[in-house]
Amino acid sequence: MKTNSPSQAPRITRREALASFAFTAAALATHRIFAQNSANGFAVEGDHFVLKGRPFQVLSGEMHYARVPRAYWAARMKMIRAMGLNTLATYVFWNIHEPKPGVYDFGENNDLVAFIKLAEAEGLHVLLRAGPYSCAEWEFGGFPAWLLADPTMNTALRTNDNAFMQPVERWLHRLAKEVASLQIENGGPIIATQIENEYGNFSNDHTYMNHLRDIFIAAGFNKSLLYTVDPSRGLAAGEIDGIFSGVNFGSGHAATALDALAKQRPGQPLFATEYWPGWFDLWGHPHETRPIEPQLQDLEVILSRGASLNLYMVHGGTSFGMMAGASQSTGSYRGNVTSYDYDAPIDEAGHPTAKFTAYRNLILKHTSEKALPVPATPPVIAIPPFTLATSTSLWDHLPTPIASQKTQTMEQLDQSYGYILYRTQLTSPVTGGRLQIDGIQDYAVVYINGRFVGALDRHFNEEVINLLISDGPPPRLDILVENTGRLNSTKFMRNERKGIRGAVLDGKPLTDWQIYSLPMQTAPAVGIKHVTPDSVPIPHFAAGSFMLTSVGDTFLDVRSLGKGLLWVNGRCLGRFWNIGPQGTLYLPAPWLKKGRNDVVIFDISSKTTTHKLAGLTKPILDVTPPDYEMDIHDDGSSNNTIVKPSPPPLE
Repeated sequence: MKTNSPSQAPRITRREALASFAFTAAALATHRIFAQNSANGFAVEGDHFVLKGRPFQVLSGEMHYARVPRAYWAARMKMIRAMGLNTLATYVFWNIHEPKPGVYDFGENNDLVAFIKLAEAEGLHVLLRAGPYSCAEWEFGGFPAWLLADPTMNTALRTNDNAFMQPVERWLHRLAKEVASLQIENGGPIIATQIENEYGNFSNDHTYMNHLRDIFIAAGFNKSLLYTVDPSRGLAAGEIDGIFSGVNFGSGHAATALDALAKQRPGQPLFATEYWPGWFDLWGHPHETRPIEPQLQDLEVILSRGASLNLYMVHGGTSFGMMAGASQSTGSYRGNVTSYDYDAPIDEAGHPTAKFTAYRNLILKHTSEKALPVPATPPVIAIPPFTLATSTSLWDHLPTPIASQKTQTMEQLDQSYGYILYRTQLTSPVTGGRLQIDGIQDYAVVYINGRFVGALDRHFNEEVINLLISDGPPPRLDILVENTGRLNSTKFMRNERKGIRGAVLDGKPLTDWQIYSLPMQTAPAVGIKHVTPDSVPIPHFAAGSFMLTSVGDTFLDVRSLGKGLLWVNGRCLGRFWNIGPQGTLYLPAPWLKKGRNDVVIFDISSKTTTHKLAGLTKPILDVTPPDYEMDIHDDGSSNNTIVKPSPPPLE
């Protein structure tokens, strides 16, 4: 290269030299990690990590405690260790721990401390992805729905606005009381704690991120390595000065993503903080899988470069209850299915897959560690067909309503999940009235005098329906709305208030509502009534039971059902919907018992009220969506126009 001789070198003044030094020092400080205890903790040392003074490569797999029955935590962790991994990553879902402001739940399946201590007992270090935002295809990205009761969240969510930061700070200090003592420098297994999540995908407000860092440190998260994660295009926007940064990416992008991280953070360890071996499923969209071979090539690149790794997910599990979120990744709103199998190396029920074996062989080749035996998996049982023969109409289970001149959302009524019913008595007869509903989130079913008229689906941007009623007395109008899951990413999540914002009939706003909050936290006692089958869907509960002489995991075949929720022995397994791709619900053995097991469903779209179910020994996750057509492929390519299936005829 061209150089200047001493006689040709440009003269630099003292002021210019000082300015140059200051600039260089500032540039270096941007990428210098805050001081860490390398002797007793987990730290960055040059281009590699050290754990208690010795070089350490993080080989992690992600598993979420809330997506796995507590009784199976240890078994899944043993499987993760057997795959050759040394670390476990988990998000912390704020919404399950603070269901109401200032009310906390760390019991049973939410016992995060027990989960972390069990990981340590199974020989795993822990990456704590503390949030407050998670994403994870989880309801509202892990945020509690009650945040949306504050209208300022339209702009405040995930910003430095005090309306958001006050509850965040309160929550993070409360979380620290639970788990800060489990950080590595305190003798625990948590080697690193993540701040926020993929913020560079959302915005670039470094004031917000720096404030979060300060909250984490003040709360006591200062005895483990603090870090952020972003996809390569968001690294600069989401990073924090002085905090380690890792990169997230999927199949086929290992080299380019690691190169981007190396360019953005020169000289620091490379860390694939999320490598995606699969993808999530959405209602009405074909089942997602990813081939093994390109992933093995990616893993070879990652491991051969000495980079650390977190597999997202190594075991996906299940978004039980109503915790599945929603996405607009296909171009239009779709709810995530209940299963979070994710085409992961360890499947939804904890069984090793072909991907598990291939990953394991490659990881052990690079680490030269002795292979641990692959644990036995729990037994799987078939349950012969049984009938849900008892049914009652939703109209027989309505709670005391709230009177309101205007419609109110779930969040305004201190409700987070489930359904909400809006009822008004029309004051004049209707002859083919045009009903326009404002802000449907997410699926509305309209009834006149308790009889089905039609359904409106947010996916298709529908908000108008003709009531198709002949002359007669002024009828009762009911609008039943399902929360199908709040968006878990993008700025659109700021307005994920569920229900409707209003309704207009033939140009006249409707008022004088009776609003019924239906959170569906528990299934009602169905009793001995039976709803008479109709030619149109009836919103109803149905109940039945089956007998077992021994328990085992099973997969309930729900393909004959319509759209709704299912409970077994009082536990909500999750949502079902006959548009696919999910055709079974995972039912783990710990939630079954010898003898009688009770099943209850709530169905809003089935015409029949007598249902037959069965337990299968294999899941069905790839039902072909019938008419709920794809709009945009997840690779971004355009597809055909959104077309709604024809509604059932009114008879």
